[in-house]
Amino acid sequence: MTLTLTHYLLVSGLLFGLGVYGAMTRRNAIALLLSIELIMLAVALNFTAAAFFWGRGAGQVFAVFVITVAAAEAAVGLALIIAIYRLHQDLDLNDLTLMKG
Repeated sequence: MTLTLTHYLLVSGLLFGLGVYGAMTRRNAIALLLSIELIMLAVALNFTAAAFFWGRGAGQVFAVFVITVAAAEAAVGLALIIAIYRLHQDLDLNDLTLMKG
């Protein structure tokens, strides 16, 4: 059995759906970051699969950019989470009201 573009798009759609579900339902900041990473990986898989099946190399370049942005987002996000945890000793997103008053 050969893998077609449809197979890659189905896996990517599943990853994207799991990421969106996790982002909408999780209250923990670390779980939210992981869900956003799943969404970005789904986008990178779409770019790479399209480049492979359509014969253009731009998809891999976009995928590298997506992975780079995901790594930067993870680094900045984890730094913010550590700073918030040091202040409040809690990572529940519903209890954080840093911008109020």
